[in-house]
Amino acid sequence: MSLSALLWLAVLVAVALCVVSLYNRLIILRARYRNAFAQIEVQLKRRYDLIPNLVEIAKGYLSHERETLEAVIQARNGAVSGLDAAVARPGDAAAIAHLSGAESHLREALGRLNVTLEAYPDLQAAQNMQQLSDELGTTENRIAFARQAYNDAVMEYNTYRQSFPPIVFASAFGHAQDAASLTFDEGKTLKVAPSIRF
Repeated sequence: MSLSALLWLAVLVAVALCVVSLYNRLIILRARYRNAFAQIEVQLKRRYDLIPNLVEIAKGYLSHERETLEAVIQARNGAVSGLDAAVARPGDAAAIAHLSGAESHLREALGRLNVTLEAYPDLQAAQNMQQLSDELGTTENRIAFARQAYNDAVMEYNTYRQSFPPIVFASAFGHAQDAASLTFDEGKTLKVAPSIRF
């Protein structure tokens, strides 16, 4: 075998190893952001499971605030459906946008409920309500950390996928689109203060 044939063979082997390395790195990064999304899923499900308990405890005190309680349950159910769609397609922009919107709606409903609860000091002082509020607060912190880890993993995946040479091969390897970050509209304030009736 001639020297030039050996050089060409070495170049082909090097290119093949580079392509395999690119493919493996894309798979690893996609697995990371999917795993990070799974952590968000766990925390959101925990929150969704706590909300009906919060409503049940509040029902006895807030019997005339039925529409506020129903709005929380409807928003929770919408968020559960948004999460189910996002779990089926983590990283998909439409699914993540749907989840983000549902979560924003749930946050608004919970905000209105919290404003309503402030008018009932006996309810706030109840041990079950305090325990549940603490658990929800802890869960919210866990959701924030899980969301940050997910968004970091998405950014790493998208950055690698868009860099050269991965961008040349990404579509061929099934990585045609960027993964979507998850944002919740946390800065949203209540447009209309809820009415409190006695």
